[in-house]
Amino acid sequence: MSGFHGLFIPGPTNMPFPVRQAMDLPLEDQRAPDFPAFTLPLFRDLKKVFRTESGQIFLFPSSGTGGWEAAITNTLSPGDKVLIAVFGQFSHLWADLCRRHGFDVDVLDVAWGEGFPLDACEARLKADRAHEIKAVLVCHNETATGVTSDVGGVRRALEAARHPALLMVDGVSSIASIDFRMDEWGVDIAVCGSQKGFMLPTGLAIVGVSQKALDAHKTAKCPRGFFDFTMMGNANKDGFFPYTPATTLLRGLRASVDMLLGEGLDNVAARHHRLAEGARAGVAAWGLSLCAKAPKWYSDTVTAICVPKGFNSDDVIKTAYHRYQLSLGLGLTKVAGKVFRIGHIGHVNEIMILQALAGCEMALRDVGIDVAPGSGVAAAQEHYRETAPRMELPKVA
Repeated sequence: MSGFHGLFIPGPTNMPFPVRQAMDLPLEDQRAPDFPAFTLPLFRDLKKVFRTESGQIFLFPSSGTGGWEAAITNTLSPGDKVLIAVFGQFSHLWADLCRRHGFDVDVLDVAWGEGFPLDACEARLKADRAHEIKAVLVCHNETATGVTSDVGGVRRALEAARHPALLMVDGVSSIASIDFRMDEWGVDIAVCGSQKGFMLPTGLAIVGVSQKALDAHKTAKCPRGFFDFTMMGNANKDGFFPYTPATTLLRGLRASVDMLLGEGLDNVAARHHRLAEGARAGVAAWGLSLCAKAPKWYSDTVTAICVPKGFNSDDVIKTAYHRYQLSLGLGLTKVAGKVFRIGHIGHVNEIMILQALAGCEMALRDVGIDVAPGSGVAAAQEHYRETAPRMELPKVA
């Protein structure tokens, strides 16, 4: 079939041409004497994306799941208690990973479609007078449900309880896309992956680590090898890696970081918000509801849309894929068959979101869901027109 396939899952995302071009090069010598001239500035600029001055960035050849494992094994000891809220598939998987490593996992169960429960967290921390909880784990943006949580509010809960626990954040689908402030929010470990806001192929876990977390690492007793902070840090300080790095991905990451900093992180977040608002306007025009239960939870990187009772969202997804070359996100576990997801993260603009909405409308109608043709597209168009930057057109003589 001709044309481009429409990729609107919440990751992997669309790759910009400069990123693809940066990776299209011969393999290089990762031990070359001039390699640090490339890597050391990259580490410094990644700190800008995380918005940290005092933290340290680690790059592991891995997915975000490896970043989760690096976070917990480098700072905790077997049997340590961690507090985590589960309100979607990815927060559930992080909790499960903690159990597999032998931690005492204290779960705050939350309805899928809501976000991190600040009051319940604060109450649990205040009740923990012996400070048995060693870390609070937060999924900043839960892609399964299209929900974003208030990480700064979790830091305030820790401060209100005067609790010393580490604050660990899954920022896989938030960092480099929506507002994230590592130092300001007192985040001790922030985990993300290359395949979402950084607009790269899957393959890098990018982990930001505070000085407090590095201090915890000195006494943590979990076994680790590949993900060891000490081994990685000792090599990184001179611009090298303890084992063969993914050099082509690092070259792409350099191009990605240049694009993000060139646009400006505030502008990146504003762009994602504006595009997401257009997608949500389209859903409202269809008469469908979001999985996210309130506007305060709405994600600016993925919109999870509920299908009416009696319909299966998998049918919408399969129809969009096979008839219209459009990839949408599946509903996962608890919301399987109930929602489909539009990813609007990374290298996206207005016309691309309109493309996704148009494909969704056709697929929805094909499976028998009664939406007015063009309604969602028109609603998003008007939002984008009303919020577009004003510009002076040249006068024609």
